[in-house]
Amino acid sequence: MTHTYHITGMTCGSCVAKAKSQLLMLGDVSEADVQVTAPQATITMQKHIPVTTLQDALNKAGNYTITEADGGMHHTLRTEESGSSLETYKPVLLIGAYITGATLLIALARNGFDWHTWMQHFMAGFFLVFSFFKFLNLKGFAESYSSYDLIARRWSGWGYVYAFIELGLGIAFLVNFNPVITNAVTLVVMGISIVGVLQSVLNKRKIQCACLGAVFNLPMSTVTVIEDGLMILMSAIMLLRGV
Repeated sequence: MTHTYHITGMTCGSCVAKAKSQLLMLGDVSEADVQVTAPQATITMQKHIPVTTLQDALNKAGNYTITEADGGMHHTLRTEESGSSLETYKPVLLIGAYITGATLLIALARNGFDWHTWMQHFMAGFFLVFSFFKFLNLKGFAESYSSYDLIARRWSGWGYVYAFIELGLGIAFLVNFNPVITNAVTLVVMGISIVGVLQSVLNKRKIQCACLGAVFNLPMSTVTVIEDGLMILMSAIMLLRGV
């Protein structure tokens, strides 16, 4: 069943991320689409959840008030067209294309193309760019990340630490700092990260992906799985070559 609600008190993307995170922590909520404009929340639940329970959850996020909109109940039919999907993921696809293009040009400018060097530069660009977007709204990223990451669910501070780890890995790949250690850390960190992503995708949870921080409202999907999986694959290949 799906209900719509009005939530007062939200003013920005960070508010949306906090409200959505708390709503999704309720066991019977399978999907929560929260936005600043009305109706501010469309919640899909396995069984009816009283407004008082939803309000108790939002109280943990901030000074927000939730009320039913238009009787609360409505039915939705979502269709995903190729055009709309492309528009949805346009930011991450463009960023990926820019990083790929720039690192390929750097590699081709050298005497002889080397896949290992290209992967190192690609990962440097990936982590530096993605950490940049996280730092634009670090608090918003940490709150969104805590809605699905294994460690961030248990310790909210992990989202803040993770952004700095990405920045550190980007710099490490860029300056070629101890490749074995750098790739091993990447393998472990991204391996843990992809578990929470896979759980969310397999459970069909409609939540915001925090890969680009809280700047873009990107839904969690197989695109996120591919993104994390690519980093794991590259780090594993370079680690095996370096050992």
